[in-house]
Amino acid sequence: MEDARRPIAVLTARRAGLVACTTCCKVHHPGEATCLRCGSSLHSRDPGSLQHVWAWWIAGLIMYIPANIYPMLRTASLGHETQNTIIGGVFELIAYNSYGVALIVFIASVIIPVGKFIAIAFLALSINRASILSAKARLHLYEVVEFIGRWSMLDVFVVAILSALVQFEFVANVHPGIAAVSFALSVAFTMLSAQSFDPRLIWDADEADPT
Repeated sequence: MEDARRPIAVLTARRAGLVACTTCCKVHHPGEATCLRCGSSLHSRDPGSLQHVWAWWIAGLIMYIPANIYPMLRTASLGHETQNTIIGGVFELIAYNSYGVALIVFIASVIIPVGKFIAIAFLALSINRASILSAKARLHLYEVVEFIGRWSMLDVFVVAILSALVQFEFVANVHPGIAAVSFALSVAFTMLSAQSFDPRLIWDADEADPT
């Protein structure tokens, strides 16, 4: 009697010698260099996936440092100018008893970006070493990272809206600080890092180490 606990071998496209286009999902026989439907280059796995992931990840991390050090927002009111960093803005919102807004800004500008850095690094490292998470759990983590990435732009959206609306010359003016550009670049780079990751590598690593 066959052991029910033994993992069932699944016939994948790669094992069958087929290659799927990552752009339009059309399946091709081996030997085809470009997709017959959309013309994209065909490859069973992205050969430079991890290199691209780490390159964009490091670039995003570098941009995230000045995003937290330099002012995100410069506010001028009756000739008096104040500058706030991301964390400084959170504390100022707390001082004005805006706890809900402070929590949203803290989660969107600190928790989510840091969590994305950790999650992307974990996924990239899990390809070449044992992982405490199953392949299915890591795929779910990858989907969460891709979905939540756009919400990290909340601070940038708020700064852009305030800068466009609050322009009353000497009375009140709002201008974005250098941190707004750094933060936007950091979010963009981490999104590119996540998109560069080939999730099929997770299944390959799981098949190589079924334990």
